[in-house]
Amino acid sequence: MAALTDFSFMYRWFKNCNLVRNLSEKYVFITGCDSGFGNLLARQLVDRGMRVLAACLTEEGAQKLQQETSYQLQTILLDVTKTESIKAAAQCCPPAQPTLDNELLDSLWALVNNAGVALPSGPNEWLTKEDFVKVINVNLVGLIEVTLNMLPMVKKARGRVVNMSSSGGLVAVIGGGYCVSKFGVEAFSDSIRRELHFFGVKVSIIEPGNYRTSILGHEALQSRMKKLWDRLPQETRDSYGEEYFQVYTEKLVNLMQLAHPKISDVTNSMEHAVVSRSPRIRYNPGLDVKLLYIPLAKLPTSVTDFILSRYLPRPADSV
Repeated sequence: MAALTDFSFMYRWFKNCNLVRNLSEKYVFITGCDSGFGNLLARQLVDRGMRVLAACLTEEGAQKLQQETSYQLQTILLDVTKTESIKAAAQCCPPAQPTLDNELLDSLWALVNNAGVALPSGPNEWLTKEDFVKVINVNLVGLIEVTLNMLPMVKKARGRVVNMSSSGGLVAVIGGGYCVSKFGVEAFSDSIRRELHFFGVKVSIIEPGNYRTSILGHEALQSRMKKLWDRLPQETRDSYGEEYFQVYTEKLVNLMQLAHPKISDVTNSMEHAVVSRSPRIRYNPGLDVKLLYIPLAKLPTSVTDFILSRYLPRPADSV
């Protein structure tokens, strides 16, 4: 028992000591800070004494976060789907003020790409091209454009890029742009990690499981699914059947209700990727990722298809 206690103490000591030096002099730029992961991470890094540039989509979100934190945090309005908004944010990053160790003013220690949306989602045939584009533009194209604009500053600091993916980037468990975008985030992150290695920049991917955030918006999931169903041509609705719609919606709602409320599991992983001298390539917060999604991703495709197909209802016109 004493040996176990000693080992636990040594592990915590090593983890705390294996940190990047001069954290209080480093800037971190985080997208999607209105709520959820980005909001909590910004607070955690401020508590560590770091200088945080928190990008929010709304004035309300920016003002609330600014009022509840210290002078070390500065909010910036950012819409990751708009090039002009991204370029304006990049020009403000980092703010024009000297650092204690006279670091270059145009260097940025870490970029955390956290902004994301999940809806519209559902059976692919129920969605339109615009539904896919709405999600992909935020989760993937926006992430890429923000990264390209911030990379010169991150390279100068030999810093970090932390990209928010998902368990949906390991296994496509639902239709729509969400899993498509997260698979793209995985590919983009892998490619830039190999390229930026030569510049001393480290890239980490966060692949959380099912956590309770505002990514699904504030409208009830049932009403969103009803809108998708009602706009379908009658022929398509007949092929699936009313029972399919009811069961599919019920399963989706149940899945969301099982979402874990302790989002600090995720933000602790993000924080480690920013402050540790030895960040991991991939972080998998959540038991569902470790026990379900990672095994499903490693199984033969036919086995994964069989398992996931058991979860879906059968359409009326199924063979």
